[in-house]
Order: sequence, then structure tokens, then C-alpha cells
Amino acid sequence: MTLVLTVVLVALIFEYINGFHDTANSIATVVSTKVLTPRMAIILAAVTNLVGALFGTAVAKTISSGLVDSAFVTSQTLICALLGGIIWNLITWWFGLPSSSSHALVGGLAGATLATAGGKWSALIWSKAPEAGKHWYEGSGILYKVVVPMVSSPLAGLLLGFAIMSLLYLLISTLSHLYGWLKPHTVGAWFGKLQILSAGGMGFSHGMNDAQKTMGIIALALMSATKAGDLAQIPDWLSFLRVESLGAKNDQIPVWIKATCALVMAAGTAAGGWRIIKTLGHKLVKLQPVHGFAAETAAASVLSLAAVYGMPVSTTHAITTSIMGVGAAKRLNAIKWSVVSRIVWAWVLTIPITGLLGYLLFKLFGTPVG
Repeated sequence: MTLVLTVVLVALIFEYINGFHDTANSIATVVSTKVLTPRMAIILAAVTNLVGALFGTAVAKTISSGLVDSAFVTSQTLICALLGGIIWNLITWWFGLPSSSSHALVGGLAGATLATAGGKWSALIWSKAPEAGKHWYEGSGILYKVVVPMVSSPLAGLLLGFAIMSLLYLLISTLSHLYGWLKPHTVGAWFGKLQILSAGGMGFSHGMNDAQKTMGIIALALMSATKAGDLAQIPDWLSFLRVESLGAKNDQIPVWIKATCALVMAAGTAAGGWRIIKTLGHKLVKLQPVHGFAAETAAASVLSLAAVYGMPVSTTHAITTSIMGVGAAKRLNAIKWSVVSRIVWAWVLTIPITGLLGYLLFKLFGTPVG
């Protein structure tokens, strides 16, 4: 019982850190363009994160049943997985690097599960082809839900950001040619208002994708504990902790888990993540409201589509590459490539390092299964 509650507590700590670590993803552009003050931007992000977290369960389903064999997942496994993700998130936050909380959790879960299984690689679900008649992206396992999106989502953000910004440049140029009164300050005023909407969309999609990861971890822990009989003796007022099943499709997350994770992420978001905001909003590309609108629209589109198909993609990857795409549409040397290099290294190292952390933590403190 104590161990199960520890899993829930550590999961919520991870969710809180995820909130302030990834706040920058939602609000860096709207702060850097001075459309909203930092305080107002954080309030907007917290509210939209909260609402988005209550929509859909596809990502939670992937985390709870689509990446590792649940037979090798214990409470100790989940604690070590979460701690691996927390350690990496705090390190990257300290250095102002916008790394992926999604991949930190996936890496930690894979490493801790591998250790739990005594080094049996079969404990990891590498790939499971989609059912007949379905598209390739409806497959499951690490290949379909992590590796492919890890490559395709940054590329999609880059290309979509470039395309949207190029179209906006064409539209503004055409209107300026036809109507001489369309001045830069007029464009800035228009897109300043539109950017509030795009920032809200970014916050919503962030909540829709990121909050669900922790929902999946908590649901998995409580279902495993319920089946093992660990919660059989709890008092009636705690009976809500028993999770008998997640439904035939493993996507029926209890409402209280959804609401708790959503509120904790919103609280973390409200705490802010100024180190990463500075990197994304000021160091990568110099942004105006029109650039912020284009980047946020591109990133929110990528994240929302991924969430629908249960892909725990990186909010960080989506918004960073979208900003890069917008900067490239402006001119290639508008992007500060030295900053890009540091960010990419953090991306590349996230899963291996968190996997190693999860593995070592379990080896030190856990008891293998089988």
C-alpha cells in the first residue's frame, strides 16, 4: 500500500516538474514578442493546460500498455522510471535546455522495466504492426509510438512552421502592395491578437499530450496493485484507488486521475520555467507577433494530431523546430545555430540517459521479477 501511494506521489511530482519545465513550450513566443506579460502568459498556459489535459486518453493508453510488458512492471519499476525522468528534467532545466519530458519518461520506463526483467529485452514492446485495414501509424510499440514520431514530429514542425510563415509573408506582401496603408505596426497589432489564440492552442495541445503520460503511469500502478491484492484492505473511503481494469482498449482512465494530473500540471505551469523561456523566446530566433503566431500554430497542429493517435511526442521538439522553421523562412542566418546544436544534443541524449538512470536506480533499489 505504501509503495503504491509512493508511486502516485512521485508521479505527481514528475507532473509538477513537467509543468514548469515545459511552460516555456507554451508561452516563450508570446512572452518574447511582448504580446502578453509573463504573468498573464503563465495564467493562460495554466488554464489551457488544465482544459487540454481533460481531453482524450490515447497517450495515456500508450504509456500504460503500449511500450513495455506490464508483467515486468512493479511499483518499484515505476518509481525508478519516474525518478530517472525527474533527474534529467531538473538537469536540463538548470542549464536552460528545452529537452523532452515525454522522452525522459519513456526512457526511464524502458530502462527500469529492462532491469526489472533481469535484462530480458523482450520486456520492451519494440513494435506491433497495425491491424489489417489500418494505417501504419496506428501500430503500437516503441517503434511506432516513440521512434517514428521522434523523427517525424520535429520535421513536421520545421516544415509546417516554414510553410505557414512563408504563406504569411506572401499574404502580407500582397496586401501591402494592394493597400499601401498596411504598415508594420498594423501587422504587429493584428497578429498580437491572433497570437493570444495560438498561444492558447499551444497550451491546450500541451496539456492534451503531456498530462496524459502521468495519467497512464498512475493508472498502470493502481491497476497492477489492485490485481495483486495490495489494495484489498484499504478503507472504504479510499476505494477509489482500486482500478480493476482500464477497459477493453486500455483507455478508460478514471476521472479522478485525469483531474488530479491536470490540476498538478497546471500548478507546475503556474510556477514558470524562466530558464527555458529565455532560451526558446530570446536566444533561438528574434521573434515578432507574426512569427510567434506561425510557430505556435504549427506546433499546436503537430501536437494535437499526435495526441489523437496516442503518440507521446515531445512538445519541446514541436515548438523548437517550428520556431526554427519560422526563422528559416525569414532567413537562414536568423537562427542561432550554436543554440540549436546544444538543444539537439539534449534531445539525442534524453532517452539513453534516462534509460540508464532508470536501469541503475532499479538495480540499486529494486527487486527483479522472474
